[in-house]
Amino acid sequence: MSATPQKNRASRRVLTAAAGLATVGALIAAMPAGAQENPGKGNSQGRQGNHGQGPTVDVQLLSFNDLHGNLEPPAGSAGTVNETQADGTVKAVPAGGVEYLASSLRTARKGHPYSITAAGGDMVGASPLLSGLFHDEPTIEALNGIDLDVTSVGNHEFDEGATELGRLQNGGCHPVEGCYEKGKKFQGADFPYLAANVTDEKTGKPILKPYTVWKKNGVKIGFIGVTLEGTPNIVTANGVKGLKFHSEIETINKYAKELDRQGVKSIVALIHEGGAPASSSYNYDCDSNGPGDGISGPITTIAKGITPKVDALVTGHTHQAYVCSIPDPAGNPRLVTSASSFGKLYTETTLTYDRRTKDIVRTSVKSAGAKNPKSANHIVSRDQPKANDMTALIARWNALAAPISNRPQGYITADINGRGSSAYEKPLGDLIADAQLEGLAPADKGGAVVAFMNPGGIRADLVYKASGAEGDGVVTYGESFTVQPFTNMMNVVDLTGAQLVAALQQQVSGSNEASPKILQISKGLTYTLDMTKSGAARVVTDTIKLNGEAIDPAKTYRVAMNEFLAGGGDGFAALGQGTNKLVGASDLDMFNDYLVAHSTADAPLAPPAADRITVIK
Repeated sequence: MSATPQKNRASRRVLTAAAGLATVGALIAAMPAGAQENPGKGNSQGRQGNHGQGPTVDVQLLSFNDLHGNLEPPAGSAGTVNETQADGTVKAVPAGGVEYLASSLRTARKGHPYSITAAGGDMVGASPLLSGLFHDEPTIEALNGIDLDVTSVGNHEFDEGATELGRLQNGGCHPVEGCYEKGKKFQGADFPYLAANVTDEKTGKPILKPYTVWKKNGVKIGFIGVTLEGTPNIVTANGVKGLKFHSEIETINKYAKELDRQGVKSIVALIHEGGAPASSSYNYDCDSNGPGDGISGPITTIAKGITPKVDALVTGHTHQAYVCSIPDPAGNPRLVTSASSFGKLYTETTLTYDRRTKDIVRTSVKSAGAKNPKSANHIVSRDQPKANDMTALIARWNALAAPISNRPQGYITADINGRGSSAYEKPLGDLIADAQLEGLAPADKGGAVVAFMNPGGIRADLVYKASGAEGDGVVTYGESFTVQPFTNMMNVVDLTGAQLVAALQQQVSGSNEASPKILQISKGLTYTLDMTKSGAARVVTDTIKLNGEAIDPAKTYRVAMNEFLAGGGDGFAALGQGTNKLVGASDLDMFNDYLVAHSTADAPLAPPAADRITVIK
């Protein structure tokens, strides 16, 4: 049914497994010279402008994060940003797509002779089929085209392991699938990927350059790039095999000191970790002082611990939009930004560089207690002209992907929300879990009685409106791939009833207490979640039932889940305790099989009711 895509995706698995066998430290030697010092790559070509030598220089910093290979405009709710209107109402504005991102950045650079474009990680990984089918080569090519100067790695840069990350940086055709276009060799990124806090377990050395220095006309700005220390908890074990991930704070402070000794006094940290502002609107004033205002989450602690030598933090990972001021250890305000995800926003920040001190004049970045005119997020609007070179790039790769991408897989009556749902239980989550249970319930397939799906693995919605010529209500292979791009292999394991209960409790306790990760569950499993309580007590244990019967702590149950969860990922240690493992087909294949079996043009699928978890708030 899907021989060609399965071949492509299976090769990713081979490559991921091989990543841990490579000497990842060898990537350093293979890095281009530009990874250590970046003399304004994009800026020296067409952005020179005025060469004035005044006492200060305004440096424009354009930044974005979490692109995830979204070259085409994201569909449905994943392709909108919230904007608070003058009357207080909130409007969803369509945004994103590299044709528009390129135009936005190029327009923003006009009149700014000193301009840097930086990113906060997850440029690739969990990508739609147009990029993911080709191991994200199209996205790297697009980022080269929009003159990205530097990015940190994110957790998704490790989805296929360190060896594949090295290929994205340095170029070369895929080791299994070869070159995708006849006579064309993949050139790799012409911007440096920074991974200061990721080291080879054997050598202790960073696998990629820890920092880069941007230079122009005597102006020098250092960039240090890190991913979140908890990356191994949210990436498959094979993806991080042979690697060690270190503290964001300690790593940045270490290299800030090193840059300072080299005379680089202006420093920006690119951190693939983030926070949650009190409002989802991109134009929310993050420095409001009202009750419940501001920002929470890991980045607040990290920002307070990073040395004052660092002048601004570009962040990501949480897919939120914010421009905030968080005090540094000396008590001075320091800018912390994030530009949502999928190329829907970009941040424009003015860094005023003092030629005498070689440092950023921090008061110009953020004035205590005042709104900040020097930094703001901007919508990547779809009502501007497209960048012709990006349109051509998308068309070229779409021609290669079309035979697979456009194939109909199923039919739906309306949008089935996954990523776009803010509820704990998502309609698309129910659908995916049901597909996994059905595929693995037969005795010879594993004998599963229940299935769990991690919410972070649902990357999009199924959108009723046609994305191309397929017609409304038709789900194409490309669209189902966009929902489940990881192609995780499915596992069925033995778990006791006590372990099942523990797993449900781990959704809302331990590492997941502050930001719950609610598993999507297959039909037959029901329970109540009481969010007025704290920790494990939020799961009302005497309400947990499977097909109407209470869970028996001593009984053994066959449980289906993807290999990420079966490895204890996302803080679900109880799920990692499974025994008698059987490996099944991929999650994507099971999802597609379910769509084929349960929908036709005459009898399309309706969105599930999403009524398996009762939530008390």
